[in-house]
Amino acid sequence: MLTHETTVRVRYADTDQMGYVYHARYLEYLEVGRTDLVRHIGLPYAEVEEMGILMPVIDLSIRYKQPAYYDNVLRIKTTVPSMPQASFPFEYEVYNEQDQLILTAELRLAFIDKARKRPVRVPDFIREAIVKKLEDEEVSR
Repeated sequence: MLTHETTVRVRYADTDQMGYVYHARYLEYLEVGRTDLVRHIGLPYAEVEEMGILMPVIDLSIRYKQPAYYDNVLRIKTTVPSMPQASFPFEYEVYNEQDQLILTAELRLAFIDKARKRPVRVPDFIREAIVKKLEDEEVSR
C-alpha cells in the first residue's frame, strides 16, 4: 500500500562482543523507518501528539535472517500494508549493502487519546494524510 525507505549506519555501540548488531538495536532501526514513513506522509510524531494522539507499540514480531555488522549501511523498507482501523500496521524488511535480507518484522501501534488515556479508532487526520499521500504518489507515476 504505502512504502518508504531510509538508511542507517551501524554504530560500534550497536554491536555485541561477537561483532554482530545486538538484537534489541533493531527495534531502534525499525523506529527510524517508522518515524520516517510517518513524517513522509506529513505527520511528524510531535504533531500527532500535539493533536492529542499517542501511538504505543502493541504488537511486534521479528524474524532475524542474518547478522549485520559495525559500519554496515542498512536499508529499512517500511510498509503500511493496509489502511489503519483500530491499530496502525507496519511491515519491515531490512537489507545490508549487498542487498541481502537481514530481517523482516511486523508491528502494530495503537491509537490512544492522550487526555483520556483510552484507545480510539484511527483519527480522521491520519487516515486523510495516508489517502492524500497515496493519491499524490499515484499522480506522480
